[in-house]
Amino acid sequence: MTFASRAIDYYFQLNEPDHLPPGVSVLNPYRQPAVQDVVRRFFTRFFDDTRPRVFILGINPGRFGAGITGVSFTSAQNLATYCGIDNDLPKRLEVSSRFVYQVVEAFGGAAEFYGHFFITSLYPLALVREGKNYNFYDDRATTTALWPAIAETVRTQLTFGGRRDVAVCLGRKNETYLRRLNEQHGFFDRILTLDHPRYILQYRNRDVDAYREAYIRTLADCLA
Repeated sequence: MTFASRAIDYYFQLNEPDHLPPGVSVLNPYRQPAVQDVVRRFFTRFFDDTRPRVFILGINPGRFGAGITGVSFTSAQNLATYCGIDNDLPKRLEVSSRFVYQVVEAFGGAAEFYGHFFITSLYPLALVREGKNYNFYDDRATTTALWPAIAETVRTQLTFGGRRDVAVCLGRKNETYLRRLNEQHGFFDRILTLDHPRYILQYRNRDVDAYREAYIRTLADCLA
């Protein structure tokens, strides 16, 4: 089986958890035929081989990125503009996706980038509380409830064709949880951490060129 076929099967079988704390809910876009079509085309275009990829791991999807498209850190606009996958999904601004695709373009474009890297998250479905994005680590009860699923997410996704020698973590706080997970399960030999795209554009926008260069250096280090 190819990386693409394993990934498609995995995403299409995802189920929502039934044990989250009150007020926290999950968005599962993979139940929608339009999203299934996009996901199938995305993985078939960029991952239809058995080449191992370096994993780039975020927290959990946002409601306007993968929460709509099913593709990590990828808005509907960027899916069309940078990946060549036209779609009729809702066009919503997703800040993190904007920075990620600056990096993708700087690396040589989507085909070159995805030939080496797979962007995903520690938890695969978008979390929402009071209509806003929510992180799995925003309260202890949610973290505890999802921790077994997070471990299973990483373990299963590595079977798509993940490299075990190195991984990239997006987000300094996310690093705390990925390193804890790695201590428990030994998924990766080495973890490199970058500031989260949303943090960069929201709080360090004037330094975005320097952050983009830092991303490129780190990604190049993974391939050295």
